[in-house]
Amino acid sequence: MGSVWSKVVGQQRAVEKLQHFGSTNVQSFLFVGPEGCGKEHAARAFASTLVTGSDIDSSREANLIMRGEFADVNEIYRVGAAVDKEEAESIVSQSSTTPLEAKVKVIIIHEVHLMRDSAAVRLLKTIEEPARQMVFILLADQLVPSLTTINSRCVVVNFARLADPDIAAALVAEGVFPATAASVAQASQGNLDRARLLVTDNYLARRQEAFATISARLDGTSAAIVKIVADLMDHLDKAAEALETMHERELKELDERVALTGERGSGRKNIADRHKRELRKLRTDELRSGLSVFASSYKDLLTQNPDTSDGDEIIAAIAAIHKTISALGLNINENLALHALLLRCPPLKTLAASLQSH
Repeated sequence: MGSVWSKVVGQQRAVEKLQHFGSTNVQSFLFVGPEGCGKEHAARAFASTLVTGSDIDSSREANLIMRGEFADVNEIYRVGAAVDKEEAESIVSQSSTTPLEAKVKVIIIHEVHLMRDSAAVRLLKTIEEPARQMVFILLADQLVPSLTTINSRCVVVNFARLADPDIAAALVAEGVFPATAASVAQASQGNLDRARLLVTDNYLARRQEAFATISARLDGTSAAIVKIVADLMDHLDKAAEALETMHERELKELDERVALTGERGSGRKNIADRHKRELRKLRTDELRSGLSVFASSYKDLLTQNPDTSDGDEIIAAIAAIHKTISALGLNINENLALHALLLRCPPLKTLAASLQSH
């Protein structure tokens, strides 16, 4: 018998705050913290304590909630680039229904930092004055202007970026060798879920090398860009293999359970939808990580040669990379985004030649 909070790593202050609010009448919460910090696990753990009145993880309800499959804990994910007014209408409608099994109904809304202003306006009154049996948990990577009014109506719980030692310690506790855990933690960029996948990723070093050498492989031609992007897409496909294996195992276990118990309404569609979200998120995480490595190749060059006449061009390339990184969460086409980006990035050979001439 364990605690639902055990899956929330390195966030002791946030957990203590939530444990306090579990016994109050507060109904609207806003969890703010960088992607992969554990706020999603904390939302489910908090929902479990609200539904069951306990932090014990062995009950049927707790098990279903932590898997995202309990009837009275609804998790809302954006369909398009942002939570829009139509999705907000659906949330308001869901909040007006009574719980099916529990005494309380919890709605967890993911990525509200991408919520459109019209959606925020539509949700404001519902979050400010929820029905008696309702609790809202909103998750945001950061506070943005569209959340200003919603922010003032919620208890804000801040989550910190996970430190590499905390991630490494969590991996070691799960049976990973310390040296591997330390290496993976450094590559995970504070994201524990990503770190767990990287443990079984046999292509990590080669993928990082592929991104680190982009500027060296550029030669000013479209043909080089096409080849580089195809190579990066192949690396992203390989990065997804570990997660796809995990998904296949999960579906197999579901089929075995259905065959054994004959249970109906097994939630296969919900699982399939979750798998699609997880794959999309993995590719986005890997692209962000890889493009950060790419940007570092230009930063290192600028640091070594601060007075270069190509400084403005290098700075513009770094800015373009970070703009692409920021856009990746908006369901953009990866292939097109990379082509457009690389057209704006100078070849390392050209920069090196310029430096030698000076």
